[in-house]
Parts: sequence; C-alpha cells; structure tokens
Amino acid sequence: MDTLFYDLEKNISKIESIFGENADLVKRKIQIGDNSHNAYIVFIDGLANSKLIETTVIAPLVMGMKLTGETELNTNDILDFIIKTSILSSDIKKDNNFENIIKGVMCGDTIVFFDKCDSCLVVASRGFNSRGVPSTETEIVVQGPKDAFSESLRTNTMLIRRRIRDENLIISQTNVGTITKTDIAIIYVKSIARETVVSEVFERIKNINTDAILDIGYLEQFIENDYLSPFPQCQVTERPDKAASAVLEGRVVIMSDNSPFVLIVPCFISSFFQSPEDYYSRFEISSLSRIIRYTGAIISTILPGLYLAISLYSPNMLPKELLLKMANSREIVPFPAFVEMILMDGAFEILKEAGIRLPSAIGSTIGVVGGIIIGNAAVEAGLVSPIVVIIVALTAICGFTLPTISLNAGIRISKYIIVILSAFLGLLGFWAAILVIFIHLCSLKSFGFPYLYPFVSSDLNDYNDLKDTIIRPPIFFLKKRPIFAKPANREKW
Repeated sequence: MDTLFYDLEKNISKIESIFGENADLVKRKIQIGDNSHNAYIVFIDGLANSKLIETTVIAPLVMGMKLTGETELNTNDILDFIIKTSILSSDIKKDNNFENIIKGVMCGDTIVFFDKCDSCLVVASRGFNSRGVPSTETEIVVQGPKDAFSESLRTNTMLIRRRIRDENLIISQTNVGTITKTDIAIIYVKSIARETVVSEVFERIKNINTDAILDIGYLEQFIENDYLSPFPQCQVTERPDKAASAVLEGRVVIMSDNSPFVLIVPCFISSFFQSPEDYYSRFEISSLSRIIRYTGAIISTILPGLYLAISLYSPNMLPKELLLKMANSREIVPFPAFVEMILMDGAFEILKEAGIRLPSAIGSTIGVVGGIIIGNAAVEAGLVSPIVVIIVALTAICGFTLPTISLNAGIRISKYIIVILSAFLGLLGFWAAILVIFIHLCSLKSFGFPYLYPFVSSDLNDYNDLKDTIIRPPIFFLKKRPIFAKPANREKW
C-alpha cells in the first residue's frame, strides 16, 4: 500500500476513502500549539480507550505544546520533539506506511497525522472491554490455581509472564487471516525448546492461507499433522499453570486473540491423561487418579463392543448364571443386540449434548434426570434390556474421567468402530478393530514426535519419560525434562 502524503488533506481523504462511513470510527481535526498547525486523530471507538486518548494525546497537543516560529512541521524532527515533550505514552512510534497504519487502527491504536509531514504517530491505546481473568470451567481442579485464560491476548500472555519470570521466555507475535488479521502469540523458552520444533511451528503458521481465524480451534486444524485422524495432535487448555508447565518442558504454546483456550505442541497421547492437580497433590493419590483415568478410557472405548462380541458370538465364555440372566432380560426385547446398543447409546449422546447446550443450572439436572427416566422407561417398555442400560451408562461415566475433553472425540469414534466390527465379526472383529486403532495411533506424529511416546521408543530419552506416565513419582524424582527439551538442557536441577 502507498506511503503517506506530505499534505494533511490528502491523508485525510485517503483514510476516509479506506474506512468509509463507519459509525465507530472517530475522526477529529485539531489545532495544536500556537493554533497555526493542524493535526488529525483517528481511532475506533470500543477498541481504543477514549479517556486515555483524551488525557495522553489530545490534551497535551492542544494545551501543552508550544511551537516556536523557527519550528516547522515539514521535517521528521518535529515528531521526535512531540514524542519527547507532548504525548504522554510509553508506547509510541513513527510510521509512514498506510498498510501499517490501517492495521494499527483496527487493533485499537490511535493515529495522529500532522500537516506538512509525511509520517504520523502510532500511539498504543488499546482498551476494549474483556472478562479480565476468569476462573476455569472445563478443567476444574480441587487443589491448585483457579485462574483461566480469557479472550484478551495481552491478558493471556501476562498470565504466563507471572509464572515464568525469565529473560529467556520469548513471546513472538504475528497475525493470521487476510480479513480478520487475528493476532497470534507463539510462546517458548529459548534456552529449553528445540529450535526445530519452534521453527516448524512458525513455518506452519506462516503457511496458513485463510481469510479468518476466529478461535484457536481454527488454528489447530490448520497446523496438525493428520487432519483425518479423530485423535488430537495439539493439546488444548484453558489453564495458565498447565501452559506454563508445558513451556518449561520445552514445548511451545500458541495463543489466539479472542479465544480463551491455547494450544500446546508437541503432545503425546499420555499428555491427555495428566492433570495439573497431579503435581499439586501427593504422588500416591495422583498415581491412583491416573490409573483410574486410564482404566476409564479403556472401559469407555471397548466395553460396548466387547459385550456385543461375547453375547452374540461367544456366550459360552460367560458364567452360566450371568448368561441366563442376560437371556431372560432380552426375552421381550424386539430389537437385535446391535440395534439395542445403538439406540440406547444414541439416547445418551443426545442427552449429553442437550445438557451441554442448556444453562449449567438446568443442564446437569436434565442429564441426570433424563438418563434415569429414559433408561427406566425403555426397560419397562421392553425396548432395551437392563444390562445394555448399565453398559451404556458405565461407558458414558468412564468417558468423563479424562481431565481434558480433547481426547473424547477419538475415544467415541473408536468406540463405534469397535462396536460395528464386533457386531458383525464377533471377537475377531473386536480384536481387528483394536489392532486398526493401534496401527493408526502408531502412525501419528505431533511435530515430529511419535504420538504413543513414551510407551514406544522410550529409549530415545533413556527411559526417563516412562517415569511420569501411568504412575506419578515423587516430585523430587523428576529431575529431567521430557524429550521435548534440548538434550543439553534436559536437567532441571
């Protein structure tokens, strides 16, 4: 785009032709100093702090600045003079490119044009409303910090800075989206993170070609390795302590303006079973919690398919008493076991979605009461057997044991694959489905790291990363950083 004109009126015409008749664009022409010189101020109401502009920009220019007869506005020296003596802002710079100026206006900065000057001043005045620092909603812990990320990018970077007070913490900023020009922050510790991972993150973000990034979820889908996989290859969190911990491990945190969630890369499947609370509690209870999470994930994935495979094709594997009870409960059910399972599971999925969309006070009640009423009514009507209700309910409950919701999509889709193959091929289909899922997981990578690490290839880091997987050892045993960190800076202390 063009550079600024020497004539103030031409610059005004250019700005007005670009922005048109936007109602929220504030434009004001003022006389400065001895009233013989003109200035033109532009900012967007709502994005910029108007009170701050009045006190730090307009008032000093109109009332405080005194220009002598020898001072002319046709040189850039006058801009330096104004910066030093008039405008009361710590973040101010000169610019003469219309593209940078427009970007500054859209970000909430204030632009000050001067007559007989081919440069302008860009004054930082961002002051749009935000939620401040909210509390966590999706990753709740009993013991630990309660603060969470918000939709303000600068607030989010501040939450990381509060936790990591080191000069090696790098917060690099760029923008993505030809129309939205969304601010993206890339955060890492220069002395810990691998250069190959950092450069790969920058390269993938640079290669994004889209007109809009409205949430961090957009960014995740653009930078992940395998977009066809239901398993997340980037870790999503709303917790600043979790993001800070990841940065200290050598990982990279990616933030997007207008999103209360951030991305953590690279990640392993074991990362989704770890909660920040694991490190705030004693190692015994933390290890037990992790065992419960892994057990819950396995049950929610394989239980419905295993039930169908055994009850339909291998009933002789069950004890005689249990087999007779299952046969009696299914005697009046008009549907095949596969259809019965799909109907009941579908009803629970609908209830789950309804509970999420409703207000929190009503949603939890709908989920519990609706599940009890529908399950009981379906059994009494003879549409489903009681054991199917138990299996579907247990599967749903076990799915909620994970500390993050990112992995739920992969578990749910894997569950349906196992159910379908088990219903048609029995135990052969059950084990074939599990084999297919494991092959797929083995093929996945997250920014060059195996997705199943450290359960596979753990020798790459001398088996140290196996210590903090299913069992959480005492905190003083974790002396080495994971494989994400530079080999030369693997020691914590």
